[in-house]
Amino acid sequence: MYLAERLEIKSSRQYIVQQSGLHPLAVMRSFAFVLLTALAGNALAASPVQVRDLRIWASPDSTRLVLDLSEPVRYQLFTLAGPDRVVIDLEKATLDESRIPMPTATGVVRAVRTGAQPGGTLRVVLDLGGRAEPRGFLTTPNESYGHRLVVDLVTSSVPRPVIAPHAPTGERDLVVAVDAGHGGEDPGAIGKGGTREKDVALKVARLLADRINGEPGMRAILTRTGDYFVPFRQRLKRARDNQADLFVSVHADAFVNRSVRGSSVYVLSSGRASSEAARWLADRENAADLIGGVSLDDKGDVLASVLLDLSQNAVISASREAAANVLTELDRVGDLKKSDVQHASLIVLTSPDIPSILIETAYISNPTEEKRLRDPVHQARVATAIHSGLRRYFYDNPPPGTRVARLAALERGKPLRHVVSIGESLTELASRYAVSVESLQRVNNLAGNTLIAGTVLEIPAASGT
Repeated sequence: MYLAERLEIKSSRQYIVQQSGLHPLAVMRSFAFVLLTALAGNALAASPVQVRDLRIWASPDSTRLVLDLSEPVRYQLFTLAGPDRVVIDLEKATLDESRIPMPTATGVVRAVRTGAQPGGTLRVVLDLGGRAEPRGFLTTPNESYGHRLVVDLVTSSVPRPVIAPHAPTGERDLVVAVDAGHGGEDPGAIGKGGTREKDVALKVARLLADRINGEPGMRAILTRTGDYFVPFRQRLKRARDNQADLFVSVHADAFVNRSVRGSSVYVLSSGRASSEAARWLADRENAADLIGGVSLDDKGDVLASVLLDLSQNAVISASREAAANVLTELDRVGDLKKSDVQHASLIVLTSPDIPSILIETAYISNPTEEKRLRDPVHQARVATAIHSGLRRYFYDNPPPGTRVARLAALERGKPLRHVVSIGESLTELASRYAVSVESLQRVNNLAGNTLIAGTVLEIPAASGT
């Protein structure tokens, strides 16, 4: 036992002595105390807060501890070193260890211990395998859980973003960020048969990523690769860190009326876009975010607002076109809830420089669709449909300088063109597009190797794709 923890663990049980026959004055004082506390907005439960469960989820860069509570609780959160520990003190709280097993080692947490402290405080100690920064917050009840205390342990060695590699020809690969909705202690919607949205979303997302990675000139990154929760804005950051060209979030809808069915595809609403623009403008001096590759931190208010507005309008337009292509393909594998692209105020769609769509694959609350969502064959069909829609979008709108731009030109039987930039040479362009210098000279009637910036060159067909 470590000296700094002081009375950290006590095996003896707590006994509650019930007294009767209290003096009336004592009763009045107690009533006045409770009344004043309630008026101040800090009413406390008469009985101790019960910790009903402890759960741990691990992601690649953090570990989350969740304490299910009977009521909100006051708590203190601090760290101790030698060895590394995180201590959580819960005021007026109890935990029955005979009924609630301690979580096993997960992520950075090596062990979980609990014990009673003086004054009715419950202490929870997390023995760590290394240093971590704890961040705690309380949540209110939702459809799946009651009151909770969430403690995120962010490790000091956060993995560096993985940047998509260039294709062998020197052309850039397209990057698609595939986001499996929910995860960890957030199950999402739950069907009557017990199917959890987070599980379906991850399975479809993995299948979609496999199909994208099998497409020449395209590469997928998953915002989560396992059963853990990733905060919404962290999902967007991972897409930006990987220089994503498109963000696709996969979900399964639910409604109280179990007869409702069909797929839907959403893009950001204009109202939410406006509020997000205000947030970005307010935060731009303290953030390292980029808008279309242009930093806002050195721009005046008017110029920054114009740049942001242009970026968001272009992103929403591109998002709508990508969503329409996906919706067309989903119509081939199942019913559609709405035949048009829908607009929603969703945080996960708010990236101002990456086109973003959210796909509700089906209604998990519908018994028939729930059964289909659990079927691996149908999951594969949905993933294939989404991939087909994304491919059609990118081949109709290939970003310049990408391998897909060249492949799309070949597919259409039209020549690929390149606008010469300052400093570019024929040798560099020949390597980038996998053609010979001689073929570039021949097709463009070039007598020498000198290139003038702004000249439009026709790129001959390469020997292979």
